Amino acid sequence: MVVELKLRKIGNSLGVILPKEALTKLQVQDGDTLVLTDAPDGGVRLTAARKEEFATQMKTAEDIIRRYRNTLTELAK
Repeated sequence: MVVELKLRKIGNSLGVILPKEALTKLQVQDGDTLVLTDAPDGGVRLTAARKEEFATQMKTAEDIIRRYRNTLTELAK
């Protein structure tokens, strides 16, 4: 699916309106959270945030960061 989206001013921010087919594909509705991440090809990826899955991933990431803090600090140099 390829959908062209237009940026629109919403208060002091910019936003996009997702058409119904995009909402259906993402399986989201009003009030749900979307996650924008870097894609391997240099673009971005938009996915629905599944609260349980996201919480599990964050807990795992925090555990890895805590255990490998020194290694990650050295790699960041």
